[in-house]
Amino acid sequence: MLRLRSCAVSHVTRHSISGHAYRYTWLNRSPIALRWQSTGTLTEEVPLEGPAVTQTNRAEATMKRFWKTVGIEDRGDSLAVTLDKRALKTPDGKPLLVPASKSLLATLIAAEWDHQKTLIKPHALPVTSLASRAIDAMSSEPTRVEVREALLNYLDTDTICFFEKTTPQIERLQAEHWDPLFEWVEKTFGVNLNKHESILFSEQPQETRQKLGDVISGFDQWQMAAMERATYTTKSFVIALALVLRRLSPEQAALAASVEVNSQIERWGEVEDTHDVDYHDIRRHLSSAASLLSGSSPKQTV
Repeated sequence: MLRLRSCAVSHVTRHSISGHAYRYTWLNRSPIALRWQSTGTLTEEVPLEGPAVTQTNRAEATMKRFWKTVGIEDRGDSLAVTLDKRALKTPDGKPLLVPASKSLLATLIAAEWDHQKTLIKPHALPVTSLASRAIDAMSSEPTRVEVREALLNYLDTDTICFFEKTTPQIERLQAEHWDPLFEWVEKTFGVNLNKHESILFSEQPQETRQKLGDVISGFDQWQMAAMERATYTTKSFVIALALVLRRLSPEQAALAASVEVNSQIERWGEVEDTHDVDYHDIRRHLSSAASLLSGSSPKQTV
């Protein structure tokens, strides 16, 4: 009897198609047909729908390391990260290729996979996830337009636009981390940002939205993926823009996004397993976003 692979299977059934016996497995509700020969051996996987069958999706399904070596190979004018000499692919089945100018990005992706030991930890693959997002989604102009509009909506509720005057701690941190960003974005792009003390009826000028929209419309797929991740992480369009344009480092961006939390820590102390986890999580996401920017043209930075 053939021993089945260990994997996350919620339902298994068999059918006969064109004289062949098939076993269907639902991995995360996506069926995959496994064809059997008459000898009872498994010959191939046939995706019926859902994500493509790639090393990335295989790792997600089994949650176990199945490769021995990790490498980086030249593929024309691009770099490919390989597992046992086989190039990684994105969840959509596209080759996970990065420009040759982004050798640091390829190295970080390779390091993520090499550091996976026995069990795979998806949260430890942030750069791989973000690079896949850039390739699968941000290469499509309709998707880029949709993402741009979603990010511009963050301007009306931008983290740095809501000032508090409740404690000396938060006023000092706002002046230290937010005031320079206000000055930078207004002078650099010729826009006006409104400051608010309440989220009710808060809105930024339409001209500001238009001008900043024009700025990110010139971003390449890597910058757009980084901008999206940074905006969702910091809840701030301005902080994300400053990170992508290298006005802020990941550490500076993390501090700007954590003004309120850090003011509370100064007053009341740190909550174990909460503040410390958030501290590392935001830096992991912002550093991953910044890694996509390696090798960018100086003309694309401010």
